[in-house]
Amino acid sequence: MKKVFLILLVSCFALASEARHIAGGELFYQYVGKGGSPNTSIYNISLRLFRDCFSSGPLLENENVIVGIYGTNSGILVSSLPLSQVGSIQTFSLNTASFTCLTGNVNVCYQYGLWTATITLPDINFGYTLSRIGCCRVDQISNLAIKTSVGSNYITKIPGLQSLPVGTNSSPQFNLRDTALVCANKSFKLDFGAVDPDKDILSYTFCDAYTASSGSNNAPPTGSLNLFPLPYTFPYSGNSPLGAKVTINPTTGIISGIAPPEGQYVVNVCIIESRNGVPFAEHRKDFILKVQNCDFIEAVLPEQIIQCDDYTVHFENLSPSSGITSYNWTFGDAANSSSTDPTVDFTYADTGRYIATLSVTGARSCVGSASTTVIVYPGFKPGFNILGSCYQNPFQFNDATISKYGVVNSWLWDVGDEASNADTFSIKNPKYTYGNPSTKNVQLIVGDSNGCIDTLTRDFLVSDKPILQLPFRDTLICSIDTLAIPVFNTGNFTWTSTNKNILFANTSTPLVFPKDTATYIVSLSDNGCVNTDSVKVNVLPFIKVNLGKDTLICASDTMRLFPASQALGFRWSSSSGEILQQIKSPLIKPLVTTSYYVLVNLGKCQDRDTIQVRVVNYPLANAGPDTTLCFGSRVILKGNKIGNSFSWSPTNSLLNASSISPLAGPSKTTAYVLRVVDTLGCPKPSFDTVLVNVIPPVKANAGRDTFGIPGQPLQLLASGGTQYIWSPETGLDDPSIFNPIATLPEAVDSIRYKLRVYDSQFCFADDEVMIRIFRSGPDIYVPTAFTPNGDGKNDVLRPFTIGITKLHYFSVYNRWGQLLFTTTELGKGWDGMYLGAPQPSAAYVFSTEGTDFTGKTVYRKGTSVMIR
Repeated sequence: MKKVFLILLVSCFALASEARHIAGGELFYQYVGKGGSPNTSIYNISLRLFRDCFSSGPLLENENVIVGIYGTNSGILVSSLPLSQVGSIQTFSLNTASFTCLTGNVNVCYQYGLWTATITLPDINFGYTLSRIGCCRVDQISNLAIKTSVGSNYITKIPGLQSLPVGTNSSPQFNLRDTALVCANKSFKLDFGAVDPDKDILSYTFCDAYTASSGSNNAPPTGSLNLFPLPYTFPYSGNSPLGAKVTINPTTGIISGIAPPEGQYVVNVCIIESRNGVPFAEHRKDFILKVQNCDFIEAVLPEQIIQCDDYTVHFENLSPSSGITSYNWTFGDAANSSSTDPTVDFTYADTGRYIATLSVTGARSCVGSASTTVIVYPGFKPGFNILGSCYQNPFQFNDATISKYGVVNSWLWDVGDEASNADTFSIKNPKYTYGNPSTKNVQLIVGDSNGCIDTLTRDFLVSDKPILQLPFRDTLICSIDTLAIPVFNTGNFTWTSTNKNILFANTSTPLVFPKDTATYIVSLSDNGCVNTDSVKVNVLPFIKVNLGKDTLICASDTMRLFPASQALGFRWSSSSGEILQQIKSPLIKPLVTTSYYVLVNLGKCQDRDTIQVRVVNYPLANAGPDTTLCFGSRVILKGNKIGNSFSWSPTNSLLNASSISPLAGPSKTTAYVLRVVDTLGCPKPSFDTVLVNVIPPVKANAGRDTFGIPGQPLQLLASGGTQYIWSPETGLDDPSIFNPIATLPEAVDSIRYKLRVYDSQFCFADDEVMIRIFRSGPDIYVPTAFTPNGDGKNDVLRPFTIGITKLHYFSVYNRWGQLLFTTTELGKGWDGMYLGAPQPSAAYVFSTEGTDFTGKTVYRKGTSVMIR
């Protein structure tokens, strides 16, 4: 994959924390030659230790290194070997300034030293395990459950004569390429390969790292070797130390993927050495990866995308770079299609192999690019089938995969034998013999020449005997018939019965013709696997059918016919030509009275019967037309029926509910349901509904009673409808509007106007208003007392105006002169409350001012007593 940045992994160092300073180590050896004594060999044993440059702990020059040499088979200490420092301590650091698009405060620096010694060891069968137990890993390790005071145990193995009977061996040595950069949640690639002096084949894996038993032991080794894996925390483990998004290439040792969150991670890489195709030794390196909080512009795509389901491929950048400002996709098709969206679902026009490319840009003209091979060959469907009898015989596994555009050419079978490690195959159609019966989980990973690959898994029962697939175990025949009993298996068959009426008793297709009920037993033998089963054949001397008594059905209904018979075959017909299903209990829907005929058979035995189904009409229910009422009115429901009896519901707003035409007076919109029953025809009731829509009551309002002055125009104001009629018409300029002006003569002391208000539906309501005439002229009157007790009478202290056209103010004060209430609106008043609290019974001062119809100011002041 092509990238602008080559992102590497930082290893073998960690954050400094007091005396915790070690960032990793590798214990290795070199074969020097034969020893001075027979059957001995000389080895040069070396340890390379790494230290975080920023640690405040001891320097590497002060490190005490003693290696314990143990028998691999026994785990018993054979020898303790002190190592001496060779050369000076080396320092390496990463030039982060060379990464022009890098953001974040990144420091990459470590030191390493080498200690070595020579020892002569006897050549033994199981070889040796070398161990250096030490303290002082750096603290705050992110992928461990215990993050502080963690010890180390660096291991390597010298093979013995049993695994390497010919030749000698020197261990591989990992390359010193540990100075590198990795950013949290970003892609990286680290060449963590090794060099082997013997040119052996090396295979790389992640594996458990080990700790010292006390976490702080640099003392000479004693006793026996104990290997304690580090306490990894979920989701990390020795086999997945950096999470599921990071892998190691088993051939090259390249570690790559998407880095975990910021922190420090223990990683241990194991190498298996193989010679002449046989693995014989293990070597390992333990290091600490430092993941830092940094970012850069990059494009990351998988090495290839294989689409074998359809033509649409999903594309997205696998890097979470936060500084990307633009995307440019090209899909490599003949039309040179492209897109600038961050993610794309692109549909190719045809099958084939394409090169898709992504270019991304960010700040400071930073650019990243990547490409991937896209393989589009839909029509790949995995499949397989299994043939076999029982666990004692081989099962045949046959691939049934379909590849529309390619050739199926790779198979990896796992036939799911939990008791064996030899249950995998890489051929198309393997055979396998199981050692025990149980349900097996069979898996096939299959691929084709176009690179399509898929996995199919199936549970499969391996029985302790061959499966007998009988068509039935209990059946019925007529005494004059012959019955075939086919078995869907292969093998050797034997049929037996106390009844001798059987033909082809040694085949999978016998014929039986018992005259009385009999049981036939079958035995199947398949290469030593045996199973038995049986079939009971019930014999009838004749067959009968009974459709029951004639019946009736309501028009447009359906019903099912239920013949009483032991027959197995049914042939139906009808007098009206209605087509019926040829089953035992067909569904019918006669439009007219119809006779239904059935001919039944059990083999050669037959019988017939007839039933008449009379069609009758439903009773008639007609509740009448929907209607609309004014609130408080009544209406006669005009119901109609054909039937013996009827009922209305609900009845609580009906008068004479037992009548087909009751009187309805609902207070709200109501649906009345008429139910009609006819005991002479269709026994099912009929229903109909009439909706009586009730118009809400008109809220007529003629206004409050008021005062007037002779000859002074007085504005009346009504509300609640769309039309208004006032009476009497005395003194009114227009009795048909909502706001007439009343001008009354001196001869009138008072007058009561009646008002009728109509809504848009011509529903109406009445109200009235009283006008009292004062001959003293315009004035403002305020009651001398009021009772705010909530009874609706005299609860509010308000001014009553006569001839006043505008109220300047009406204000109420307590005896200390505190303003409790004020308003400029006519008709408003004080309810005896102040700031939400009721005021006590007392005398309260009021003052009010207004302008009369002549423009004169009227002012009044006084007291009013509140009585509670």
